[in-house]
Amino acid sequence: MPTSLATPADAVVAPRRINQRVIPGFGLSMGITMAYLGLLVIIPLAGVFLGSLGMTWEHFWNTVTSRQVMASYRVSFGVSFAAALVNAVFGLLVAWILVRYRFPGRKLIDGMVDLPFALPTAVAGIALTALYARTGWIGQFTYFIGLETAYSKTGIFIALTFIGLPFVVRTLQPVIEDLDPEVEEAAASLGASRLRAWFTIILPALIPALLTGFALAFARGLGEYGSVIFISGNMPLRTEITPLIIVKFLEQYQYAEATAVATVMLVVSFLLLLFINLLQRWTESMGQARR
Repeated sequence: MPTSLATPADAVVAPRRINQRVIPGFGLSMGITMAYLGLLVIIPLAGVFLGSLGMTWEHFWNTVTSRQVMASYRVSFGVSFAAALVNAVFGLLVAWILVRYRFPGRKLIDGMVDLPFALPTAVAGIALTALYARTGWIGQFTYFIGLETAYSKTGIFIALTFIGLPFVVRTLQPVIEDLDPEVEEAAASLGASRLRAWFTIILPALIPALLTGFALAFARGLGEYGSVIFISGNMPLRTEITPLIIVKFLEQYQYAEATAVATVMLVVSFLLLLFINLLQRWTESMGQARR
């Protein structure tokens, strides 16, 4: 007589079949995802490389190593790195205060952190130029003490610091919220000073997120254009950024030269971000080993 009772073997096999696909329609979802990334990321980046293939190696090399282009590399990479480094320090301080302390106006300050995200970059550049110019509210004091702000590398640094701060703060905030204050209290009960507890317990847990925020701020600084062109003055060999060089090539219909410079920026940026990501993974593995 047939029965509907499942055998022990069937009882073992059935859960495996159920768990084979965690996400319903995984194939369709993956196809849409890859198509979306291909259209928005992979194809445009591939187009940058393909655009420079029509140049001879000598023409390519002379373009990307010309005096004006090399000067723009130093400005873009140097100032972006310095601004991201400063944002890493002060972004950590801002994130720590917003998470660990309660004070009047805290929500207002927390909302102001996102202002560079919402503010158009051109508006930010005009506002910063008006503030830090020789006759501006802040510039009149900086120029009085001999510090040139607008139309200098210092102005570029100010603009890149302004637009890069939210990346560090928003990356660190959830990590700081997940830190258990009881661990710090335990360290204090064992006789550790606040400074020692900070460097031995808190900072190692924050380093991976801090490196991520630094990388995001650095990458944003390399590609920033709107907020920089107003406050930099765009002086050749002094305050020209690489994105501006690319725009100048495009305005002169020198598309191959523009894609050549863009290719160098893309490759160098990718290598730097790859190094930072490897460093982040190394710090995470070291933290897990200590646990």
